[in-house]
Amino acid sequence: MKVLVIGGAGYIGSHVVKQLMKKGHTVTVFDNLSSGLRQNLFTENDFIYGNILIPSDLDAAFGRGFDAFVHLAAFKAAGESMIEPEKYSVNNLTGTVNIINAAVKHNCKRMVFSSSAAVFGEPKYLPIDENHPKNPENYYGFTKLNIEHVMAWFDKLRGLKYASLRYFNAAGYDTEGFPCGLEQKPANLLPVIMETACGMRQRMKVFGSDYDTPDGTCIRDYVHVTDLADAHVRALDYISEKNESIVANLGSETGVSVKEMLEAARKITKKEIPADFVERRAGDPAKLVATSAYAREKLGWVPKYSDVNTLIESTWNAYQKAMQNK
Repeated sequence: MKVLVIGGAGYIGSHVVKQLMKKGHTVTVFDNLSSGLRQNLFTENDFIYGNILIPSDLDAAFGRGFDAFVHLAAFKAAGESMIEPEKYSVNNLTGTVNIINAAVKHNCKRMVFSSSAAVFGEPKYLPIDENHPKNPENYYGFTKLNIEHVMAWFDKLRGLKYASLRYFNAAGYDTEGFPCGLEQKPANLLPVIMETACGMRQRMKVFGSDYDTPDGTCIRDYVHVTDLADAHVRALDYISEKNESIVANLGSETGVSVKEMLEAARKITKKEIPADFVERRAGDPAKLVATSAYAREKLGWVPKYSDVNTLIESTWNAYQKAMQNK
């Protein structure tokens, strides 16, 4: 298939592009390079420099003719979304509506969307399945949930078939060493740990030490980015073959606390990684762990790289490579 990957120069997007190529799809990347990197682009792919907030950019892109598209161009920092909801409204909500309008106009009606576990909010039970109540605790999660509602309506009204993949915590880097472009201004735990290990930060902050968890720090379900990318390809196959939409959780089904991740990173990197415990961050649930039984059943998806050691080692390799190239 001819697939347009919107946000394909970014961290997750570039890994998705690689997996699509491995499965024989013809990929074009659409990105404004605000956080994506040219070094993450593959020479085999066409590249369109464009902005999802400019409808004419999207119209021109979809006018080239595509069988499907992947949308990975949303802003994703939960903490920032609570401080700058306007920014998230414009990019995530308006930008996505622009994308869907252009896609439908050009009869591109297969969509894979990177949603988020943030749609659930504080868990009512664990592990979280697809039917868990949706009550986002941050504005980022609110935008993702509302995009899911928009897609469902476009399925009913325009025949848009979509896969909404609710990531838990994306982490790690390609184990083959490319793509390896580092995230710009990361807010997620593992990149922050690595920046501290490399000396790019003097110290890091751990938000909250008094949660109702065994060691007092938040517990999250980390999924290797290559496993996530594999799920995107499987989801595209699913909606193409079944001609039906799907919403699925993507998690490793294993919870890791901030302290556990930090201690494992210290062991693997052999670095001190200074950390200060500070106040909780608004909108952070104590524990988020998924069940991925539905994705396993429907997509045949089983994470292969999401153990703590592979997550940390692959990320450390990417950061060491980046530091050597400076």
